[in-house]
Amino acid sequence: MGVVVVREERAEGGHLARVTIDNAAKLNTLNRALMVEIVETVQELEADAALRLVILGGAGERAFVGGADIEELAGLDEDSAREFITLVHRCCDGFRRLAVPVIARIDGYALGAGLELAAACDLRVASERAQFAMPEVRVGIPSVIEAALLPQLIGHGRAGRLLLTGETIGAAEALQWGLVDAVAPPAGLDAAVERFAVAILAGGPHAMRLQKALIRDWQDLSTSAGIARGIDAFAEAYRTDEPRRMATARLAEMRSRRPQGDTGPR
Repeated sequence: MGVVVVREERAEGGHLARVTIDNAAKLNTLNRALMVEIVETVQELEADAALRLVILGGAGERAFVGGADIEELAGLDEDSAREFITLVHRCCDGFRRLAVPVIARIDGYALGAGLELAAACDLRVASERAQFAMPEVRVGIPSVIEAALLPQLIGHGRAGRLLLTGETIGAAEALQWGLVDAVAPPAGLDAAVERFAVAILAGGPHAMRLQKALIRDWQDLSTSAGIARGIDAFAEAYRTDEPRRMATARLAEMRSRRPQGDTGPR
């Protein structure tokens, strides 16, 4: 059936969570029971005020998530199809709307619902053996829900190519398209993920939550509305002492690096 494994690690100002979807015997494909567990896991993460970052991956070396369980897909009717795909959406949207950044750690296949789940994350880091496809049309259904995020990531033309042909692309092409943010040899995948994690954790915890929300809002708002929302977010940052503390520390660091006798701008 599969399980979701959450491992927490301490980080400055809180902790990070490594979430692993474990249905390795079936390429980490998503069945109903596993998706309910994912939704419940995301709800628990959302309630964690000390959470700073989530790293999402699949168990084993063969797949991130190999799509939705094809046996369950084959047994659907019109009513149960709506219920099933809504549950897939809740999994993807949960990570997209999570208050903290989410990095997708992609090794092996990211197919269909797996690619949609990756697209819902904030950053995607892939191994050189990762493969990406939206093959739903080849089993008689359209690609839906978070496939709607693909045109923003890779453009309408390339999104259309993936969705209409069902063809598979490799990690190098995915990087060229902007579908993933970095590619590394399998042995270096975790190190590549950690480089992004370190950079994210260097930011202010409150500022990072504001930035994540703002990026998500920009996907849905007009440019003018997005700018106005940004002004609100900037002011909201000053509800805490985080800007003062971090800016003061940064200023002190800059002054300590200034050559002795330098009387330049302060």
